[in-house]
Amino acid sequence: MLADVTAPGTRHSLAALRRLLDLLARGAPTEDFARPAADAREAGVRGGELAAITDATEVALRIRRTLSQHRRREAQLTALFDTASDLAALRDLDAVLRAIVHRAKLLLGTDVTYLSLNDELAGDTYMRVTDGSVAAAFQQVRLGMGEGLGGLVAQTARPYATGDYQRDTRFHHTTTIDSAVLDEGLRAILGVPLRVGARIIGVLYAADRAPREFAAEEVALLSSLADHAAIAIDGARLLEETRTALVDLNSASETIRTHSGEMRRAEEAHDQLTDLVLRGGGADDVAAAIADILDGGILIHDADGAELARSRAESVASPGPAAGQELAPAVAASRASGRAVPLNGTWVCAVLAGPELLGSIALTGHADLADVDRLLFERAGVVTALLLLLRRSVAEAEDRVRGELLGDLLSRSGDPGALTARARRLGVDLARRHCVFVADSETADRHRLLAVAARHAQAGKGLAGKGLAGIHEGHVVLVAPTDTPGPSARKLAAELGQAVGSPVTVGAAGPAAGPAELPTAHTEACRCLSALRVLGHTGHGGATDELGFVGVLLGDRADLGGYVRATLGPVLDYDAERGTDLVGTLDAYFAEGASLTRTKTALHVHVNTVVQRLERVGRLLGQDWNSPARTLEIQLALRLHGLTSAGRAGIRPSGD
Repeated sequence: MLADVTAPGTRHSLAALRRLLDLLARGAPTEDFARPAADAREAGVRGGELAAITDATEVALRIRRTLSQHRRREAQLTALFDTASDLAALRDLDAVLRAIVHRAKLLLGTDVTYLSLNDELAGDTYMRVTDGSVAAAFQQVRLGMGEGLGGLVAQTARPYATGDYQRDTRFHHTTTIDSAVLDEGLRAILGVPLRVGARIIGVLYAADRAPREFAAEEVALLSSLADHAAIAIDGARLLEETRTALVDLNSASETIRTHSGEMRRAEEAHDQLTDLVLRGGGADDVAAAIADILDGGILIHDADGAELARSRAESVASPGPAAGQELAPAVAASRASGRAVPLNGTWVCAVLAGPELLGSIALTGHADLADVDRLLFERAGVVTALLLLLRRSVAEAEDRVRGELLGDLLSRSGDPGALTARARRLGVDLARRHCVFVADSETADRHRLLAVAARHAQAGKGLAGKGLAGIHEGHVVLVAPTDTPGPSARKLAAELGQAVGSPVTVGAAGPAAGPAELPTAHTEACRCLSALRVLGHTGHGGATDELGFVGVLLGDRADLGGYVRATLGPVLDYDAERGTDLVGTLDAYFAEGASLTRTKTALHVHVNTVVQRLERVGRLLGQDWNSPARTLEIQLALRLHGLTSAGRAGIRPSGD
């Protein structure tokens, strides 16, 4: 026995076996296991001893594969437990869906993962969330039941996998689905059903851009994740339904509390109205007081239906009609009867001075109104009539003075110093930066629109101070202190349109520094107004610099370089700093119709390289870079960049 152990061949066998065991213990790569047998052959070992070493190597490799499978399965189970824990902690449905597809991508290591949900009304399944996708058409695709791989999974409630979708004849191919899959560059696809009990709510997918076969354990892994995901999705939906029910319950409780305060309001009503008359409060005071007494929303309009004041009790979510024209039938009925009248849940009272109609007051939040509250509401109309008479006389004088000053400013008439002094006496500081807004409505009366704009300017609502309003060159013009012409124009268009009951379009320009720049700003604002009409934006507001490439064409100073920098700046800087050509990749991508497959052919690179470059573009320009609106801006910027000297010079990259 001692002789056998010490024989040279036996010593080699024992040494090889020990090395194999060490390799197993270390978890060494597969290629390292061939080394003991190779060393034995180099040492002259032959025959049975060499065969024994070879057999031991095969056994060790089988053991290694088994251990690797166990480790992988253990890692997958751990990941599934972690996934279940993570999903259980989420409450928002969108967050749940994003977590599902992201974890699926990590577990299976595929290029793209995505999830579709069934639309029971439409009878199809639609794409809801993607991870790794770059093609806009793919992200918006809908699949009929039985169409494509996903439609078949949703219809049969069985998992399906294909190594190369375009060549697989098992599926019902359609032009829409195949085109979307081709644009994304997908080849291998695995889909498993999202199941809640016996009901299929959607499909979870994993896909690669290269052909491959999905192993049975990968199908089982994605199915397990889908089971956890379906439970989490159903839980998130139930939570949303619970929240809605709680909101409804809170609303009902608020209504009960409102009714319980009726007795208290009746006791306080007389004292509050008496105090209101004695201290000579304004329209806002009238609205606030009556809103507090009746616990509802109050709106006061003038005779033309323009809103003068608005007050809202805390229990009222929103006052009713937005424009005075909607109240016109009720105002006429109240004027004829001398009493407050109801209109679709709103109470309306005409404000009269003898036979003359001065305006109206509306109460919202009460479908029914007790007799005592109705009388109090009508008395508020009497108080409002006295206030409107005084307001009218004062406003007529001020509007005339302000309109004259506005005309002088925009026509360059008079000394700038004298104009500044006149404005200061009206509470307008021309030393501040002002924007010019030109408003127009195709249906509303111009003088009525002017009256609303004048009230807006004098109140300084949403602005940095008081402004001027008047009619100049056939348009209603507002000059107001603000540094944000675009947002202010949109807000002004909405408020003026609401007040006059017709769409109002507002073009803006500025800000202008001092009176000398106001005429130029007015000209630019008029051009912006014309552009908004041509573009079909009637009823909206905006500034020239917000019109994108249209603003470049319409502006007095076409800053092409500035437009290119504003649109492509991060990508240009990235290329310049790293010597890449993301700009060239973008150009090729759009030139090839946003198809990854054709783009990779045009650039002579792998499709994954195109995907990586476009993902980098997404991080630089924002994830919505491939939306229809952004792509139009980006393509124009690419064309302008190519026409400039810098664009013609180009950058020769090494990659991305």
